[in-house]
Amino acid sequence: MLFYMYLFTFGLFFLFLFLFAKRLQLSEQTTQSRSTEMATMVPSNLSLATVATRFSSGMSTRFLDKPPSFMVNSPLYRNFAAKVRASPAIATVETVLGTDLNEQEANPNQKKQVLACPICYDTLIWNGDPVFSVDSTPGSILKCSTCKKSYSGNETHLDLTVASGTKKYGEYKPASSELFRLPLVSFLYERGWRQAFSISGGFPGPQQEFEMMKDYLNPVIGGSIIDASCGSGMFSRLFQKSGLFSLVVALDYSESMLKQCYDFIKQEENISNENLILVRADIARLPFASSSIDAVHAGAALHCWPSPSSGVAEISRILRPGGVFVATTYILDVPYPLMPFVSPIRETIGQVSGSRIFLSESELKDLCRSCGLVDITCVRNRQFVMISARKPA
Repeated sequence: MLFYMYLFTFGLFFLFLFLFAKRLQLSEQTTQSRSTEMATMVPSNLSLATVATRFSSGMSTRFLDKPPSFMVNSPLYRNFAAKVRASPAIATVETVLGTDLNEQEANPNQKKQVLACPICYDTLIWNGDPVFSVDSTPGSILKCSTCKKSYSGNETHLDLTVASGTKKYGEYKPASSELFRLPLVSFLYERGWRQAFSISGGFPGPQQEFEMMKDYLNPVIGGSIIDASCGSGMFSRLFQKSGLFSLVVALDYSESMLKQCYDFIKQEENISNENLILVRADIARLPFASSSIDAVHAGAALHCWPSPSSGVAEISRILRPGGVFVATTYILDVPYPLMPFVSPIRETIGQVSGSRIFLSESELKDLCRSCGLVDITCVRNRQFVMISARKPA
């Protein structure tokens, strides 16, 4: 009886948060609409030529700066080679493990187009600073070479969602997604929210979880990694400071989470801004080319995705052959005889909250297997589970 009361309370909680988030969203849209109306009242005698001149002169230094090349070629990783490249037109990253840099230059087919249009998955032309870095996003414009849609970067991140640039169109999002878009939740996430996972669910903590996943990530050291649903960027910063990867992408759907991630990166010492980018994207429509990424990490996120199968399928698509997927989530262990009674309640809660409650390790393994991943393993600590899988070579 207590178990059913818990599930019912959980559903009501997410329903309340969803309604609260929608009200905040409507208030924000009203404020933006008023701001647009005020913008149309700017005096007509304003010199546009002056503004254009200042803009072009400010951008020119960014275009003319010659970025330094980045190579991972230390004795510790002499068997791996990773080189990030970007032409003025198309931003690319090369990642070939276990080969020499000269071999890479001799074989241009090994180049990997990283960023892609989330609509048609074709190449994005980057009209901006060609260097992948946190500081390269402001003012950057990316355009799809096929559908011609443009995407832009703001002060903190690149917005590569399908609905990027829309002004009037909006979509319903489940409560689990809207919850983490609230600025208050984003502020609290690394200031007590995530730490509570250790008490309630047995999560070891970011540093220990990072050490646990190193064995799984070892085959792709020197390559690129996406920290999916990165939140405030705890693991993104760990990946970057470790020096184990040639490119780190901090990815989340929440704008406020990415803002927190950006602020923490700027405040943290001993972290390089180069080869680290922040991207807003939908986990079910990732803006990366197929078979272009070496590793994807999703920390405490699977249960929050509206459709875990769509998210894992997208991850499988963008992973290169041999690429690694590592994720952590909760498992609510339920005795097998109670499964027929618990499953309908879980589905009801999922429809209201947009999140999923996993009931067993076999369910997680089956999810990864159905999306084409192999070599699936699980490590448990109470409700905490770390699952790893690999894309077939």
